[in-house]
Parts: sequence; C-alpha cells; structure tokens
Amino acid sequence: MDNKILLIIASLLLPPLAVFLKAGAGKDLVINIVLCLFFWVPGIVHALWVSLK
Repeated sequence: MDNKILLIIASLLLPPLAVFLKAGAGKDLVINIVLCLFFWVPGIVHALWVSLK
C-alpha cells in the first residue's frame, strides 16, 4: 500500500521516474518519455496507468 502511494505521487510529479521504478528500463519508459516531451498530461496518465495496473 505504501509503495502505491509513492508511485502515484511520483506519477504526478515525475512520470518517467514512476514508470522506471515500476517497469524498469524498457518500452514503457520510452513511451512515457515521448509522451512527456509532447505534453505533460498524457505522460502523467500513462504513468498512472502503468503504476496502478
């Protein structure tokens, strides 16, 4: 439970960090970085989706 709360906070502040902590360095991290470069909100949504699935 504690870990999920920290991942949610990290998803809101630094989405790529949250994805890296949950899924490691892989395709999810690359997708999240690209989404964050285009616009921050899709990166947050993707990070929350990866962190909570």
